[in-house]
Amino acid sequence: MISIGRIFIWSGRFLLAGLVIFIAKTAFDLQPVGEDFRAARSQTAHVQILDRSGIPLTFSYQNRWNSYDHAALHQIPESLQHAFVLSEDRRFFDHGGVDWVARSHALWQRVWHGKRARGASTISEQVVRMLHPRPRTYWSKWIEGLEAMMLEAHASKADILEFYLNQVPYGANRRGVTQAARYYFNRDINTLNPKEMLALAVLVRAPSKFDLYRGEVDIAGSIKRLADVMAQRGLLDSQVVERLTQYQLALEPAASPVEAFHFVNDVRQQAAAAATWNQSRILTTLDGNLQQYLGDLLQSRLQSLAAKRVHNAAAIVIDNTTNEVLAWVSAGAECSKSNHNAAGCRIDMVRTPRQPGSALKPFLYAAALEKGWTAATIIDDAPYSNSIGRGLHHFRNYSNRYYGEVSLRAALGNSLNIPALHTINFVRPDAYLALLHQLGFDSLTQSHDFYDDGLALGNGEVSLFELAQAYVALANKGEYTPLKTILYHEAPVQSRQIFSSEVASLIGDILSDPWARQLEFGRSSVLNLPVQTAAKTGTSTDYRDAWAVGYNHRYTVAIWMGNADYTPTDGITGSLGPSLVLRSVFNELSLHGDSAPLYVSPKLVAKDICIAAQAQLPDCATRTEYFMPDTPLLPAPKTQQNIAIARPADGLEMAVDPRIPHEKQAFEMRLSGAILPSDEVEWFIDESKQDHASGARYLWPTAKGQHSVQALVWRDGELWSKTAKHQFQVK
Repeated sequence: MISIGRIFIWSGRFLLAGLVIFIAKTAFDLQPVGEDFRAARSQTAHVQILDRSGIPLTFSYQNRWNSYDHAALHQIPESLQHAFVLSEDRRFFDHGGVDWVARSHALWQRVWHGKRARGASTISEQVVRMLHPRPRTYWSKWIEGLEAMMLEAHASKADILEFYLNQVPYGANRRGVTQAARYYFNRDINTLNPKEMLALAVLVRAPSKFDLYRGEVDIAGSIKRLADVMAQRGLLDSQVVERLTQYQLALEPAASPVEAFHFVNDVRQQAAAAATWNQSRILTTLDGNLQQYLGDLLQSRLQSLAAKRVHNAAAIVIDNTTNEVLAWVSAGAECSKSNHNAAGCRIDMVRTPRQPGSALKPFLYAAALEKGWTAATIIDDAPYSNSIGRGLHHFRNYSNRYYGEVSLRAALGNSLNIPALHTINFVRPDAYLALLHQLGFDSLTQSHDFYDDGLALGNGEVSLFELAQAYVALANKGEYTPLKTILYHEAPVQSRQIFSSEVASLIGDILSDPWARQLEFGRSSVLNLPVQTAAKTGTSTDYRDAWAVGYNHRYTVAIWMGNADYTPTDGITGSLGPSLVLRSVFNELSLHGDSAPLYVSPKLVAKDICIAAQAQLPDCATRTEYFMPDTPLLPAPKTQQNIAIARPADGLEMAVDPRIPHEKQAFEMRLSGAILPSDEVEWFIDESKQDHASGARYLWPTAKGQHSVQALVWRDGELWSKTAKHQFQVK
């Protein structure tokens, strides 16, 4: 027979083995909740980016954590905190993670009444459940309790409550009281009335069941009972409880989130670069309403141009008075809201350098005006060719037409290419590139030799941001100041005067003059806006980029259209694509402010000059032009600088045409710079003096071999200029 003592021994062994297994399994299932809590808090402590009115620009309802709508505990109303504690965990500030009184009550209800009672899980246990999701079993409940006690050993009550209020789940994947308040009532938590606060505390009890947008959900009784408890504890005024029935839970769906993905990324980079910033909320300069309007407008325009194979667009709007960016949109035909994973959607075309084409010309002509030219200066618009590398390139205007002698006003207004090339020869490419760098065009990283004359036609790549920033300098009387994207950021101001206010005035007057652009754009151009607006378009090679930029007395708007993958569009130009968007944006902006003309410097002098010629003629038709003070009416060139051989370029290689008789072939040599038609020029080929020629051109009978060329310019019988010698080859 087995003795009773042996039975006790074996029973003890079994109990000990079971206890060891229980402890081992418990230890195996426990996770480092303190470390995980700290890690989760760091993931949810993202900086929140807001528009200028406080509307969040950062949002996501698909992530595990609410990372962007985080509110510090002191920012959450105390009434809302009390409502949650009383509703979910009345002894939260007294227990160490597990409310044993509530657990005993729940067990009693289960055993004696056969029903499950809610309220046994503490706020700390609910936080553990968020950190370590498990199947809802009694064993999980046991582990959660142990981890809740571990959590409270590593974290303060305030930290736990703050995390809970920001991460507690609601319907429609919303997390935290801030997202819930916006989802149900379209308001900030600090503007909720007492009934709305109580509703948020009640709705978390069953997020999937208690969603006010899903049919009839009756939570009035739960709200009343919670209000009574708060009143009994002196946390809610009894009169407020009596008036609860007067408060209506009026649902107001939140407005569509402001889509500003690329702008937010740019602001984040600025915040990361500023080591002293430790803000949890950054108020930006963006106008959320304008941002949404512009985004929808670009998407609509891309849809209408789908047949033209243009898939991407970008736009930026700036307040000239403050240099603040009001809108920043990078759109794609395949990009839906909050979807930035499609091809090209993740590329910020506001910051991506592209060829600006003629959109860069106003700065070139401004440089020429600063150097002594006037808006009435005559520039030759005739067929023109120049060397590219060792070859020869024939330049042309966009329309393939040439207008002969034109004024600087007409050359800029009609965006003529040939006059722009003559202008950069006057300004010089190195000086022009240095000027562009002063204007903030940091994307132009090559030397002036790399860009050469092509810089006049926009062959260097710049970003839409840089282009708009430079146009703001023109709008602000020639003063350059970096653009702002963050409000109340005390950064050192880096303003500098690039152009005189008189030159900036002249450029604005030309770009807003419908008559100045009529040769190429007609009298009814889309750029002729009701409020005086300086506007310029640009188109790059093979129609890869189309630009439209404009500014009035208050705003600057810049638009780009093309394809992020650099494929050509089907003939989209600045006038055809982005100009209509530019016009629509300015119309929208004019609805919210008074109109005014562009600034005109009071130092400018208005004079009547002949329309058809540079010299005053008797009985000629006249127009009014603005001049710098003390400028002669029609000044003759006073200096001999910049007279140089434009053709052939030094090192040029060319070949004779075998189809044409040799004796009938000739090459046109040309001078550039301040040369008059009456100047006498001696051309020296291979050190041998040729016939005299008048003006800048000379036809040389071609001859095979290595050659050199030099020119002497005579004016009024005196040697005026001697050019450098160029070497070239004819094969």
